[in-house]
Amino acid sequence: MTSNVWQTIERPIMALAPMEDVTDTVFRRVIADCGRPDVMFTEFTSADGICSSGHDRVVHRLRYTEKERPLIAQIWGITPEHYEQSAEMIRKLGFDGIDINMGCPVKKIINQGACSYLINKPDLATDIIQATQHGAGELPVSVKTRLGFGEIATEEWIGHLLDHDIDALTIHGRTVKQMSEVAADWNEIGKAVKIRERKGKSTPILGNGDVENLWQAYELAERYRLDGVMVGKGVFRNPYFFAHGWEAEDVSKEEKLRLFTNHVRLYEDEWQGEKNFNVMKKFLKMYINGFPGASHMRGELFRYESASDMIEALASLTPHQTFSDRI
Repeated sequence: MTSNVWQTIERPIMALAPMEDVTDTVFRRVIADCGRPDVMFTEFTSADGICSSGHDRVVHRLRYTEKERPLIAQIWGITPEHYEQSAEMIRKLGFDGIDINMGCPVKKIINQGACSYLINKPDLATDIIQATQHGAGELPVSVKTRLGFGEIATEEWIGHLLDHDIDALTIHGRTVKQMSEVAADWNEIGKAVKIRERKGKSTPILGNGDVENLWQAYELAERYRLDGVMVGKGVFRNPYFFAHGWEAEDVSKEEKLRLFTNHVRLYEDEWQGEKNFNVMKKFLKMYINGFPGASHMRGELFRYESASDMIEALASLTPHQTFSDRI
C-alpha cells in the first residue's frame, strides 16, 4: 500500500510551489542542492493536453529524478474524464501525489473555464476532484486554490473543498481579481483552519503568499496553526531559501555566479534543445542581483541565445570582475 506523503512529512511542511516555466526537473534539482524543501511540485501540466494528440508536447513537464522526491504532479484542465486518465498515468509514473490547480489567475486560463475559474463552478470542481481521486487510486490528491474569485469566499469555497476529503489543501491568500495587487490575507487563510475543525476534518492546510524568508514561514505556520507553508517567489530572492541559516544577503556574488552557471549547464544537458533556451533568461534576476554592476551584467547576459555562449561569458568573470569592469 502506498503511504500518504502528506501524512508522513514532519510539520510544519515547507513546500516549493508549482511555477510555470520555472519548476522543471532542472530547477528542482538546483533547489534541492541549495536547501531541500519538504515537498516539491512540477510545473502546471494540462490534463486535457495529456489526453490529446499533442501529448508529446506536454509530458516533458512530468520528467523527474529520484533526487526531487517527494514530488507532486500538478495538473489543470476542464474535463473530468481527462483528469481521471491523467491521474492514472501519473500514478504509474511513480509520483508521490497529484495536485489540482484551482488557483491560477492568468486571464487566458480563466477564459478556458479552468483553474481559478472553477471557484465559480463548484459542481464541476467536485466532479474533477472525484475523477482525479478515482484515477489516482491510493495516490493522495490535493488542491491549490485562492480565497475566492471576485470576493473572498472562504466559508463557502474552502468549506466546499474540505467536504470532499482531499489529502491536502494549499490556499493562496488573495482572490483571483486581486492578483498580486494587495498583500496576502493570512488571517483569512487562518479561518480555513477553523472551518476544518468545525467540520471535523483532518485535511492538512498550507498557506501561500508574500513569504520573504524561512523564519517568516515558520512564524506564519505557528501563528495561524497551519500544517505548512508553500513558497514561490521567495526562492527568486534567495535560492537558499529552504536552507536553515541562509538569508539572501549571505549569498555572495561568486556563489550566485556559480549557481547560475550550474543551472545553465544542467538545463542544456537535460533538454538539449527540446525546450527554448530563452526560458533560462527569466532566472537572470534570481542570480544576478545584489552586487555592484548586477543590472548591467543582466543586460549583457540577456543578449546570449545559447547555453554555450552564456556559460563562456560567465566563465570570463573573475571574483572581482563584472561586465562593467570590462568595457
